[in-house]
Amino acid sequence: MYDLLEMRNIHKVYPNGTKANKGVSFSVRKGEIHALVGENGAGKSTLMKILFGLEAPTEGDIYYNGEKIVLKSPKDAIKYEIGMVHQHFMLVPSFTVAQNIVLGSEPRKGALSSLADHKRAIAETDKLIQEFGLQVDPQAKVEHISVGLKQRVEILKVLYRGARLIILDEPTAVLTPQETVELFQSLRKLVNQGYTIIFITHKLNEVMEISDRITVLRAGKTISTLDTAATSKEEISRLMVGRDVLLRVEKGPAKPKETVLSVRKLSDFTETGKAILKDVSFELRAGEILGIAGVEGNGQTELINAITGFSKTYEGSVHFLNEALSGKTIKEIRDIGIGHIPEDRQTKGACLTSSVKENLILDLYQDKQFRRGPFLNQRKIRTHAKRLIEQFDIRTTSEDTLAGSLSGGNIQKIVVAREVSKSPKLLIAAQPTRGVDIGSIEFIHKEIVKKRDEGTAVLLVSAELTEVMSLSDRIGVLYNGELVAVLENSEDLTEEEIGFYMLGVKKGEKKAVTS
Repeated sequence: MYDLLEMRNIHKVYPNGTKANKGVSFSVRKGEIHALVGENGAGKSTLMKILFGLEAPTEGDIYYNGEKIVLKSPKDAIKYEIGMVHQHFMLVPSFTVAQNIVLGSEPRKGALSSLADHKRAIAETDKLIQEFGLQVDPQAKVEHISVGLKQRVEILKVLYRGARLIILDEPTAVLTPQETVELFQSLRKLVNQGYTIIFITHKLNEVMEISDRITVLRAGKTISTLDTAATSKEEISRLMVGRDVLLRVEKGPAKPKETVLSVRKLSDFTETGKAILKDVSFELRAGEILGIAGVEGNGQTELINAITGFSKTYEGSVHFLNEALSGKTIKEIRDIGIGHIPEDRQTKGACLTSSVKENLILDLYQDKQFRRGPFLNQRKIRTHAKRLIEQFDIRTTSEDTLAGSLSGGNIQKIVVAREVSKSPKLLIAAQPTRGVDIGSIEFIHKEIVKKRDEGTAVLLVSAELTEVMSLSDRIGVLYNGELVAVLENSEDLTEEEIGFYMLGVKKGEKKAVTS
C-alpha cells in the first residue's frame, strides 16, 4: 500500500488566537482503516474539517495521490473523491432513502429538464445498495428507519458522490452493539473493494477491533502513529492523555438501602398525542446506580424531564422519599436534594455568558453561605470556585473566565462539579461523559461511584452501553417508550444481550427483575 493522503505540517490558528493544529502531520495508506484518536481539543475535528474543505489551514500542505491539492470547499473535496460522514446525521426525515442519497445530485428526466427522475433515483440507489451490501429500503422514509440504517444512508450518500476516501466521525456513537457489528462488516467490505477509511472515535475497543493503524493527537500535535496489531488500549490512552489512565471502573458491590425514587405507570405524549413513554415503573434505592440503556430517542429525555420538573404533561406518579414531585417547580425539586447533570449542558446545564464561578453557584446564590445581607459574598464565591476548579481539574485561566469560552469537556466538568459537590440524595446523570476526554471520563466515573458509596441514589442515563455496564448495579432498558427489562448487572450479562432488548428483539424475560 502507498500513501493515498498526506497532510504535512498543518497549522490552524483562529482569529481569536486559538491554535487548534500545531504542525500536525498525518498520512493514510490506500486501502486501510486508519483510526484518528485524541482527547477533546486535540485537533481531530479541525484537521478533518480542513481535509473536507470546511476550514482552510493557516499553514501546511495536503497531498492526495501524490499531487498537492488545495481544498477551498467540500465541493473541492468531493472532486478529489473525499467524502465525510458527520457525527450528527444530515438527513431530511420526510424524504425517502433514495431522495436523501441523491439530494443535490438528482438524476433528471432529460438533458435540459429541471424535473427530478424519481424512478431513476430509486434504481441508482438500489444498484448502489446491492453493490456495497448496505441493505436498506430505497423507498422507506428516513423518519421511519432505525439509527443503524440512517448510518448506512449517510455512507451511501458519500459513495453516490464518488468518494474513495471516507471520513467517519464517531460513527458508532448512537448504535447498538449489533448495529456496530453490521457497520464494521460493511466497512471491511468497502476496504476489500479498494476504499480507504479514516475512523474518528474515542472508543478504544473499536479502535483495536477495526483499524489497521492509529494516529494519536494531543494538544494540537501529532504524538505517534502506531500499527494496531503492535499496540494496546493502555498505550493508546497513555499517549492521548500523557499519563496512565484506568480504563475500567473499580467499584465494590452496592449496599442499597431505602427507596429514594419511585416511578409508577409514567406515561408522556407528544403534542399530537403520540405516546413517548408508556407505563414506565421502577424503584431506585439509596446507595445504588440504576443505569438506563437504549438507543437515543426511546423516551430517555422524557423520563428525565418528568423527574426533574421540565415536563408537566406526564401521567402517572413520581415520588422522591415518599414525596410527590408532581406540581413542584424545577427549583423546588433541586432544593429537596435532587442533583441533575443534564444531557444538553449548553442549554440546561450552564450559562455560557456567565463566569465559571457564577456557573458553580447557579442554584446556590441565595444560600446563606454565599450572601452578605442582601449582597453576594464575592470572597466566598471565589473561594468555593477555586476549590472546585482544582478538585475537578477544570481547565480555565481564571474563575472569572466566561464558561462559553471553554471547551465542551470543561463546561461539562463545571456542571458535574456543581451537581456532585452538593451531595444530593438523588443524582440524575444524563450522558455525564458526552464530549469529555478519556482522562476526564475516568475522573467523572470515580465521582459517580463515590457518590453511590456515600449513599446517594444514582440514575444514570447514557448512550454509551459500556459506560452503563461499567457503572450500573442494575440496568433498565428503554425501547419505544417502554421499560422492557430491569436486569441485575452480573458478570454473565453481555452487551449483546442488552442490545437485543435495545432493538426490541427481547422483552421482559424471566431474567428481568421488576422493582
